[in-house]
Amino acid sequence: MSRVYNFSAGPAVLPEEVLKEAAEEMLDYRGCGMSVMEMSHRSKMFQQIIDEAEQDLRDLMNIPDNYKVLFLQGGASQQFAAVPMNLMKNGKAAYIITGQWAKKAYQEAQKYGEAVAVASSADKTFSYIPDCSDLDIPEDADYVYICQNNTIYGTVYHALPNTKGHELVADVSSCFLSEPIDVSKYGVIYGGVQKNIGPAGVVIAIIREDLIPETPYVENTPTMLQWKIAADNGSMYNTPPCYGIYICGKVFKWLKKMGGLEAMKALNEKKAAILYDFLDQSKMFKGTVRKEDRSLMNVPFVTGNEELDKKFVAEAKAAGFENLKGHRTVGGMRASIYNAMPIEGVEKLVAFMQKFEEENS
Repeated sequence: MSRVYNFSAGPAVLPEEVLKEAAEEMLDYRGCGMSVMEMSHRSKMFQQIIDEAEQDLRDLMNIPDNYKVLFLQGGASQQFAAVPMNLMKNGKAAYIITGQWAKKAYQEAQKYGEAVAVASSADKTFSYIPDCSDLDIPEDADYVYICQNNTIYGTVYHALPNTKGHELVADVSSCFLSEPIDVSKYGVIYGGVQKNIGPAGVVIAIIREDLIPETPYVENTPTMLQWKIAADNGSMYNTPPCYGIYICGKVFKWLKKMGGLEAMKALNEKKAAILYDFLDQSKMFKGTVRKEDRSLMNVPFVTGNEELDKKFVAEAKAAGFENLKGHRTVGGMRASIYNAMPIEGVEKLVAFMQKFEEENS
């Protein structure tokens, strides 16, 4: 068996240990004679799977007892609508636009109330995080919204915005479980799992209980977008994405085995430093993000020559480095180095980049 180094932004690399465990259990999960794909979500066995997954996530993130953990469907993009529907009590919210996903969330919120863009980095192709220390946030805004790590552009908030007492809502899809965070600083945290936790099809939402309304503030909110319904039914109002939740649960146990989020942060910083240090001294390759706003998860870079970029992506693929082509809005290349990317993958990528630079200078 030959495995490539997969630098995809999502769906993305998963721990080999998890994949092997899942393969071993594919036909017979713990002696039940069937796959998790086949078992009823109402069975005691699946209830144990989802309960363990939730508890392990709570342990990893130190989630306070007054926060609900929901395993939902529709990906993070569905929450672009669910957030305003469930939170817009006054019909107004503040959005900080630092990339395509924050922009899409902002545009979606405009359908349900008044969404106010209080800061943006669009002027420089989202290559930085704007100053969020003293934003002009409307007093009656129900929440302040951010996309904490911007997958396409490779930026991250190293300090949370000053929300001036307003609830903070964060899409953490591409930095989920990459390092410790203080959950109590957020009203809502949510993210699609396909970048750093599991297979596509699951979104995890962590919501402070007092923010879950008895009925949504937007008239005719679909039942499936009502947080109260999901919370009251333990994420199983309908059939949940069972197999995806099962894999997420295995990743949570793998993270615990690795030493938890402090250990992952140290490893992710080490991996990112290897790549950023090379980019900073290279004469051919350049990073596209302001240094103080660089992500540990997504590293975009360019040569400055489109044809050379294409050549690099093609030769890298032939050498076993997959999915390095950058997003169409940025061009160039992007290496996503999520939790499951081994340090050897980053080291070998840098060695390949050095060789490419020598041969093409």
